[in-house]
Order: sequence, then structure tokens, then C-alpha cells
Amino acid sequence: MSEADPAVRTWRARGRVKAVVLVLHGGAEHSHARVAPWRLAYQRMVPLAKAVHRAGRGHGVEVRLLRNRIYGWNDHGTDALADARWALERVHEDHPGVPVILVGHSMGGRVALRVADDRAVIGVCALAPWTPPGEPIGAVGGRVVLIAHGTKDRMTDPVASHAFAERAEKVTSRSARFEIGGEGHAMLRRSRVWNRLVRAFTLELIEAGGTDETVSAAWGRPSSERLRIPV
Repeated sequence: MSEADPAVRTWRARGRVKAVVLVLHGGAEHSHARVAPWRLAYQRMVPLAKAVHRAGRGHGVEVRLLRNRIYGWNDHGTDALADARWALERVHEDHPGVPVILVGHSMGGRVALRVADDRAVIGVCALAPWTPPGEPIGAVGGRVVLIAHGTKDRMTDPVASHAFAERAEKVTSRSARFEIGGEGHAMLRRSRVWNRLVRAFTLELIEAGGTDETVSAAWGRPSSERLRIPV
């Protein structure tokens, strides 16, 4: 890896790797700044990545946190999407045939929903995702998708993520959307709820069992409820 490449921080599984969770951080609509390790958008995802690792390492889950080269989405997301594809190729090289779960926040949520068409991806957990009108849904076809959004988010639009979820459920294998009451964009006020949703989603997709039915109970709800689950 050269300085021109993205960077990946890895938390290893115990024993054989049975699944990889790839975590994608947020950014800005316009910025060509480099992403330093101390950038808040990147650091925000470290505790979440560690929480998923603690829950899944005994079940063969490896967690990888990508640090993008460039902070912004810029021209059609070229750099951010390329970095995510690069990270997915590294997973293929290290763990051929192993399923991948994508977890992305804000711009990282948009990226995750765009690169979900990768052959290894089985599910996407998009946290406060940036999903502007017209955002394509094709990449999540046949995937399991969970979206979570704070009701007081002023950076990315909860209404827009609901509209995306309504369109995407036509092509996903399963989808649900949670509305986290009183929470803003930074996922700080109710961090335990965000972590719990991601952990439950991950463990369910790898069929690891567990007692948290927050996510598993969501799939059976009618569409009108399933895309607006208060938590």
C-alpha cells in the first residue's frame, strides 16, 4: 500500500473468518482534503467498529474500517466509490468467497448503498445515510438493507432516506428502517442504540443467533410500519 492508497484498520476474528464487516465513514459533499486519521468522521466509526467486533469475533467476524483518501463526494462520488471498491477487492484477496456486510454513516451510507452490488455483499446497514432524490437503488437488489436515521438529523434528511427505503424495498430481499427518536447526525446522544442495531443486524445476517429481537422482529411488519420503526 502506498500513501496514495486508502487505509484500512482491521480487527481480526477468532479462528477462521466466516464474514467481514466493512465500515465506511462519512464526509462532505465538496472537499478535496485528505482524510487524516484524526478526522472526526473517521474517528466516529472506531467505537462502532469495535462494538461490532466484540459481538462478532467469536463467530468468525472480521471488522475492517476504511479511511478514504479524499474527504468529499465531489464529482459523482468517484473517489469515495473507488476507495470502497478497493477495500472490497482486498477482502476478496484475503478471504475469497467470504460474505461481506457493509456499514456506512452519512456519505459512507451512500457509498455502501452504491457498492452493494459487489459479489460478496449480502447486506447493508446505512446509518443516517445521504440519499438525495433520485439516488439509484439497483445496487441493493437482492440484498438485505437496514437504514437507521435520527429524527433530529439536520445534516442528512430523514425524509429522503424514507423515500429511498420505499423505492429500494421493491428490489431488496428484505429491508427495514428505524427512526431513532431525539437523535441528530453525529450518533452521540444515543450511541448505544446505533451500536445495538448494527450488532443485531450483523449477527442475524451471519446466523449467529442472540437474544436481541430488535431487528429480527422488524422483517415481519407491514411495509407502512417496517420503514418507520421508532426506537
